Amino acid sequence: MLRFLVKKTLLALSTLVAVSIITFGMFFAVPNNPAELMCGDSKNVCSPERLEMIERRMGLDRPIVTQYGDFMRGIFVGRTIGSGEAARDCPAPCLGFSFRNDEPVSGIVGRTLPVTLSIVFGAAVVWLVLGLSIGMVSALRRGTVFDKVAVGTSLVGASMPILLFGPLLLIGLVYETGLLSYPRYTPLTENPLAWASAMILPWFALGFLNSATYARLARAQMLETLSEDFVRTARAKGLSKIKVYGRHALRAAITPIITIAGLDLGAYLGGTVITETVFGFTGLGRTALNAALNLDMPIVMATVLLAAVFVVAANVLVDLLYAVVDPRVRLG
Repeated sequence: MLRFLVKKTLLALSTLVAVSIITFGMFFAVPNNPAELMCGDSKNVCSPERLEMIERRMGLDRPIVTQYGDFMRGIFVGRTIGSGEAARDCPAPCLGFSFRNDEPVSGIVGRTLPVTLSIVFGAAVVWLVLGLSIGMVSALRRGTVFDKVAVGTSLVGASMPILLFGPLLLIGLVYETGLLSYPRYTPLTENPLAWASAMILPWFALGFLNSATYARLARAQMLETLSEDFVRTARAKGLSKIKVYGRHALRAAITPIITIAGLDLGAYLGGTVITETVFGFTGLGRTALNAALNLDMPIVMATVLLAAVFVVAANVLVDLLYAVVDPRVRLG
């Protein structure tokens, strides 16, 4: 098990290094002049003096290899960005410096990442519990009224975009009935009750729509597993339904679901742009979108790297869960 863990960790680290090189080159090496890109669209917009000031302030006047080395070192020990009067201190973990906001990117991420984490983890609990429960029960009661209603509802949910479902929830539960107040994010550490009440709508919106996909997947996997020989053998041995369905069938059916759940979780942690925009939250996704529109390249690059970290970490977690659910994976 230790060898398996070390192997997956080294693979993840090498992947992140490759992503960092590609991402850094995409934003700072490929453009002829990154300072011109961050300043405007052409030299007619930015004067030579302003371009020079941006280059000194962002440290873009140094060789590209040196810039990349400084960027990676800053993540662990911090660094000073720029030179002379334009120099700025960026404490670890330094993800760059926002020229437009005049502050370290890590500070911006520190304010917006908790919003995204709050939305995603809460919604993940909703879609996993709701989707798996409905899918498993629907498979065990195949052909019944419950099964038909569950399949129909999941089809509607899977085809409905959150850009439509979110506003419908706001209209029905906030504006028309007043059952809930308009969600305004409050940090968990300040007021847990206010934090949870603000998260109800985004949790349900994102969780319900994703649960539809998981319900269909869980139902299909469970039906396939129930037809396997080892399940029929367990029934023939006289094992109880709880042991047959819970210990044998569920354990075999849940393996593909773990893969999808890990990928979804990693992708959503990289930013839930539409959900944050619909409910008026400023999370990592919305921040990345605004930074891209404002050509604030350090923020865009930092959010891309964070998204890569989340996806890679989710894949490592999936591999570890595979090894727990199916010990044969450790031999691979």
